Amino acid sequence: MLQAAQLVAGVLEGGNLTDAYEKLLKAQPDWADATRGAVRDLAWSTLRDYGRGDAVLGHLVPKLPPPFIHGLLLVALCRLAQRPEQAHTVVDQAVNAAAALMPGLKGMVNGVLRNVLRQAEAVRGWQAEDEESRYAHPRWWIAEVRAAHPQDWEAVLAAGGSHPPMSLRINRRRAAVEGEAGQLAAAGLPGRLLEHGALLLERPVAVGRLPGYAEGRLSVQDAGAQWAARLLAPRAGERVLDACAAPGGKAAHLLESADIDLLALELEPQRTARIQANLERLGLRARVKTADCRDVDGWWDGRPFDRILADVPCSASGVVRRHPDIKWLRRKEDIAAFAEQQAAILDALWRTLAPGGTMLYVTCSVFDAENGAQVERFLARHMDAERLPIDGRPAFQLLPNAEHDGFYYALLRKSA
Repeated sequence: MLQAAQLVAGVLEGGNLTDAYEKLLKAQPDWADATRGAVRDLAWSTLRDYGRGDAVLGHLVPKLPPPFIHGLLLVALCRLAQRPEQAHTVVDQAVNAAAALMPGLKGMVNGVLRNVLRQAEAVRGWQAEDEESRYAHPRWWIAEVRAAHPQDWEAVLAAGGSHPPMSLRINRRRAAVEGEAGQLAAAGLPGRLLEHGALLLERPVAVGRLPGYAEGRLSVQDAGAQWAARLLAPRAGERVLDACAAPGGKAAHLLESADIDLLALELEPQRTARIQANLERLGLRARVKTADCRDVDGWWDGRPFDRILADVPCSASGVVRRHPDIKWLRRKEDIAAFAEQQAAILDALWRTLAPGGTMLYVTCSVFDAENGAQVERFLARHMDAERLPIDGRPAFQLLPNAEHDGFYYALLRKSA
């Protein structure tokens, strides 16, 4: 509980959850997989439950405590909801965690949590009457989703608080999909093939348990993300750009799909190295550069691309269950900043696309400002651009559900 509370506290102070967790693991190299998983699950679950703990603490704690104690109380409240039969053990663990780092506040932690147990009915009422608690998202986020998806907004929010599914992509250059699925099933990891070839596992497992992963026969990639290569549909011999390529899953999928000349760009050197490592594991080759895709003159050789994948930076609102710290860190004004960045990327990349070529615009967002509205603004600026239908629809919006995360796809063609 102590380590999970530290992770949550770091997010409350503005830190990145994944980075903090990886740092923690490096400091604890002897931890068993079960311990690693338990700490991760508790921290991630606490942050998925956005607002539920604070709906309670607002009634019981008159002054916001220091970040570690705040995080510890949130973790303890999450664990009490998960394991009510272990209530007294949970309280004792929380008090011991407080005593280890902030002993002067262990009495406060004990008092708050015992009040929660005594006032269980009131606690349920406080959580039910608070909108952020009911939907486990910030109020502004709820409003944005409701406006963008009036028929599905509650399902989108519910998915954002759930545990994510795990899907695999079979490297068709090294293995057959059906054969690999059979080997996984024989190893006790059954799955179901989806319509576009993604293999959805019945339950998530550690990557180290996947037979064939180290040998490059398969990769972990969300089923929603696996539509990108299918929709861009590169052909052998074509010159293709993946403009925001890290960590390299979509770039690898493109290379697995056709013999293409691929350039993968990434802004940060560390993330560029990760792309290269992924390609090497899979036995794939591409040109990988560290560059800002908006600075065209800094990386482009002047030869136009036949196809461009523009998987742009975004709010990540469609993958928030994998990165629940986003709900705590994002602000409404961030969406406009992302939209401005996306527009700059699209305008820059359009210069490099050959006449008759296609660009696939991708976000992992469920907010309209980054999706449909962004594409409409782009089309208004570029008279030589047309939107190609995807299965008879102007765009392809995947909302997060039990099979995949949330993604938006729009296919754009440049006039010949």
